[in-house]
Parts: sequence; C-alpha cells; structure tokens
Amino acid sequence: MRFESYYGFSSNPFDKQELKESDAFLSKDHKAMTDRLNLLKDSRGIGVFTALPGYGKTFSLRCFANSLNTQLHRIIYICMSTVSAIDFYRQLCLAFNLESSGKKSAMFRSIQKFLLSSQREKRLPYILAIDEAHHLNSDILQDLKMLTNFRYDSLYPFSLILIGEPYLNGTLDQSIHEALRQRIIVHYDFAGLTPDESEGYLRHKFHVANASFNEIIGEGVVAAVNAATKGNPRLIDNLMVQALTIGSHEQKSVIDTDIILDAANSLLL
Repeated sequence: MRFESYYGFSSNPFDKQELKESDAFLSKDHKAMTDRLNLLKDSRGIGVFTALPGYGKTFSLRCFANSLNTQLHRIIYICMSTVSAIDFYRQLCLAFNLESSGKKSAMFRSIQKFLLSSQREKRLPYILAIDEAHHLNSDILQDLKMLTNFRYDSLYPFSLILIGEPYLNGTLDQSIHEALRQRIIVHYDFAGLTPDESEGYLRHKFHVANASFNEIIGEGVVAAVNAATKGNPRLIDNLMVQALTIGSHEQKSVIDTDIILDAANSLLL
C-alpha cells in the first residue's frame, strides 16, 4: 500500500512534479527572492540569486514568473549547461525567435536590436532568467556585460536574472567581472529553512495533502528531520517520502525518530 493511502494523504505533497505555485511555502528565502525579483522587474538591471542544490531557488523563480502580467512583462528562461559563447548566443536567439545561425557578432546585434525595439515600440520589457548560471564561463559573462550596455550605458531595456550555486559569487568577484558586478542591483544568498521554518514547512505540506500532522508526526521528529537535512527543502521532501514509506510498510500509525533515522540512513544523509 502506498503511504498516501495508508496515512490518508490526498496526494504526495513532497513530489515537486505535483507542487503548484499556489501551494508554495512562504519561507524567508522564498519571500526574500520574490521581493527582490519584483524590485528588479520594476527597476531593471541584474539580479543574482545563489543557493546550494535543493533550496528552492528555481521554484521561487517559477512562482514569480507565474505571477507576472504577460501584458506588461515577458520572461525568458534558459537553463544552462557548459557551452561556448556562440552556443549561448544561439540559445538566446532561439528563445527570442531570432535567426540563430551566422557569426556571434551578428547574433549579438540582432539580440540587442530586438530587446531595444521590444522596450521602445511594444513597451514590453523582457526579463531574461539564466538558471545554473555557475556554468557560465568568463567569456559569456563578459558578453552579458556588453549585452546590457545600451546607448553608452544609459539605458536598461531588459532585466537579467542569474541563478546558480554559491561558487557563482566567487566567479563574479573576480576583477575581470567588475563592470558586470557593478550592474547588479539585487543579490541574495539562500540560507535554508530554520528549525521553526522546517516545522512550518512540514505542517504546510500535510495541510496541502489534507493529512493530520499532529496525528502522524511524533515528538522530536521535526528536530531530527532538520538536523539530518540542514534545512534543505529537497532533502526534507526526500526524507519524508522515505520515512512515510517505511512507516506504511511497517504499519506504524505514527512516524517517530527511529523511522526518521532509518530513512536518513537509507538515503545516506
């Protein structure tokens, strides 16, 4: 029997594929990123958001994108891997429905012209979000600096969001990227869930799935979960799925700290 049926869950609230933007848990990190994205949307410029894998930065971006009025703003999302500068320009051209062949210089001019005309004529400023931005090499970061330079650096027709793992900060701190770094108007590093937030997160998940937190979760479980996962939401989700699965197989009505320990050991946490 699946744990959802055994414990009375209407769905699996720990499955990110089933997670709706409307069901987001409003953690400190989520609210901080959302506030900064709204500032960036209105001010234009560059925003940088970093976190270890699983902290929810991409989901926070997804919630923000879902909240946008498409009559006023349009967001383009690119998830990076290790690519050359010309491959990066091809990805941008494809995202903007522009010609993606030819030299890098021609694609650069085409992208700049497109962004400027979108802002001037259609009054529809773009937000370019680059996920996994820690994969960007120095050449691409230098090109991004030039791409944001319009009319002698006096105009910002679009916003740029860079999302990546913490070592993106170290890359941007290099002296070669000083000009790009000076264009950053918002910068936020995720801290993860505090112990209190971890409890709120779990209670929220149970509420979304119409399950009784107080009846299923035993004393000390939240502290054990937070200690094992260090407040990483993805690890909390994985640990709870494993713990609930173990509990249902053993026909336990309550998840206790022993089950959490077994689940953590099986996941090598």
